Amino acid sequence: MKTAAEMIAGLGVVPVVVLNDAKDAAPLAKALVEGGLPCAEVTFRTAAAEESIRIMTQEYPEMFVGAGTVLTIEQVDRAVAAGAKFIVSPGFDPEIVDYCLEKEIPIFPGVVTPSELAQAVKRGLKVVKFFPAAQFGGLSTIKALAAPYTTVSFMPTGGVSASNLKEFLSYDRIIACGGSWMVKGDLVKTGDFAKIRELTAEAVALVKEIRG
Repeated sequence: MKTAAEMIAGLGVVPVVVLNDAKDAAPLAKALVEGGLPCAEVTFRTAAAEESIRIMTQEYPEMFVGAGTVLTIEQVDRAVAAGAKFIVSPGFDPEIVDYCLEKEIPIFPGVVTPSELAQAVKRGLKVVKFFPAAQFGGLSTIKALAAPYTTVSFMPTGGVSASNLKEFLSYDRIIACGGSWMVKGDLVKTGDFAKIRELTAEAVALVKEIRG
């Protein structure tokens, strides 16, 4: 059975989803699956997140769904109970990381500094989120961090788009990128799931083109 990191690495892109209404969860999941990217990081920024994860995982069991923007242990429990297969946090919160490791829940904490990365390495983590990627120097910073910390791979999120995906994925220490360009809030709000499916398919094709 593949690990969460292996699943994500195989996809190359993780759609970062913000849902304000759980009624959009099923059609969004359908668009992602049909577009060839059966994965979503549903951010816990909204009240609809928990129910959206439940709907996605129940109606589309082939979907690999995780919870993002997780800020508390209570949110970890709620996300996992709803069906989340992995947890993503924007920063490195030792309490959340240790709790997930103790419960054997895949966790990808956010880092931007050597000190945060050192804490991840100390705990045996192999993959971390680099967030917000664009604002903290992008690929050049990731390469600088990767040099001394040779056992860790990265998942940059924040400012990643179709235009710079190749730059990130061409570096072998980046397993995948988190991005929201194919699942933009306005497309969800207007119910343009056909466009989401189209943009998702384009992202999948781009990953194949980059990785060969």
